Amino acid sequence: MKIAISGKGGVGKTLLSSLLAKTFSEAGYSVIAIDADPDANLAATLGFPNAEAIVPISEMDELIEERTGSKPGQSAPFYTLNPKVDDIPERFAHKLNGIRLMRMGRIKKGGTGCYCPEGALLQALMAHLLVGRKEVVILDMEAGIEHLGRGTAAAVDKLIVVVEPGRRSIETAVNIKRLAAEIGLRDMAIVGNKVRNQSDIDFLKASLPGFEFLGFIPYDQAIVNADLANKSPLDASEPAKAAVREIYQVLLAGAGKGASSKRVNV
Repeated sequence: MKIAISGKGGVGKTLLSSLLAKTFSEAGYSVIAIDADPDANLAATLGFPNAEAIVPISEMDELIEERTGSKPGQSAPFYTLNPKVDDIPERFAHKLNGIRLMRMGRIKKGGTGCYCPEGALLQALMAHLLVGRKEVVILDMEAGIEHLGRGTAAAVDKLIVVVEPGRRSIETAVNIKRLAAEIGLRDMAIVGNKVRNQSDIDFLKASLPGFEFLGFIPYDQAIVNADLANKSPLDASEPAKAAVREIYQVLLAGAGKGASSKRVNV
């Protein structure tokens, strides 16, 4: 399965990404977790040591020049649009507890106004991860969907937008749906996070009519406390873990017979 996770900043995209990655991994799947949000902290949330030292692919200048034939950060007139990328996951992914993690970095450099060699490499790598590989791929994205193009959107099994009970979060979900439709990505669903009661659930459903809801993750102060203590929240909240296990089951149930035949209860 290929799952992209988006939503307004602070709604819990990275929490859902990390819990889903852990759930799939514990169920026996090979998992690649992709931090495609330049401002996210997926590595730290997954518990990777020295997470801040993991270099994004977009900042690997020697690799970019080697594969595209042009130095990064430049508006080069000529560079390779389809660079070799199939060896990059094995060479540069970081592994912990059965999960491989890669940081993508930004597609565009500020002020360039165009797609540059690093963008070509990232787009080719994303296409390889989504189209050319058999693992479960989970992308922790920013509010936009800039890492996805028309060529890769078709390979995404589900775009999950995380929302919290609030108008700005809902507006972001509506905007993401519009952007996704423009590139042909229509299999989109909602996960409600930081839900305190049934009224919050009713509010989200009423505010997003016509959207598929995969599930709801309850608010838990333990997650906030883990963040304040600079600790991974993965094992901080049993209610959150239970909610994500239910979301995992819903995803597999909707993936068709191919995924269902491999289904493992966790």
